Amino acid sequence: MLAMGIDPGNAICGYGFVELKGNSLHGAGHGVIRTSPDMGRGQRLQYIYEKLHSLIRERCPDIVGVEKLFFNRNVTTAMTVSEARGVILLAVEMNGVSLIEPTPLQVKQAVVGYGQATKEQVIYMTQRLLCLDKKATPDDAADALAIAICSVHSWSAEKIWRG
Repeated sequence: MLAMGIDPGNAICGYGFVELKGNSLHGAGHGVIRTSPDMGRGQRLQYIYEKLHSLIRERCPDIVGVEKLFFNRNVTTAMTVSEARGVILLAVEMNGVSLIEPTPLQVKQAVVGYGQATKEQVIYMTQRLLCLDKKATPDDAADALAIAICSVHSWSAEKIWRG
C-alpha cells in the first residue's frame, strides 16, 4: 500500500510517499514543489496543481493525506495556504484517490505518540520509523512524510473497523 502525504503551502508544498509492506513502513520518496515569488497567485496555484496531478498519476498512491490547516494568528498566511490546499484537494479528487485529512495534533500523535511534540521530535521519529539514513529535508518534505505515516495509520484503523 502506497500513501502520499502533502504539507500544503503556496511557496513551498511538501510531498512524501510511504509504503506499507506487511507491518513495516518504508520511505518511498519525498520532495517539495516550489513556486517563485515572481509568479502571480493564479500561476502559483496552477503550478502546484499540475505538479501534484502529475505526481499522483505517476505514482498511483492508494491514499493521500492532506493536513488540515490550523492558524491562530496570521490570517493572510491562512488564506494563501487555504488556496493552495484547495487546488491540492482538486488534484486528489481528479485522480480518484481516497483522501484522509489529519489535523496537526493527529499527525504528532501518530508519529511521536504525543500531540504536543516539537517539530524536531516529529522529524526525528519520522526518520526512525521510515529507516531513513538522514532526516528528510526541507522540513516541508519531512512534514509530508509524517502526514503520510499518519494517513497509513488512519487507513489501517479504518480497515480494521470495517472488517
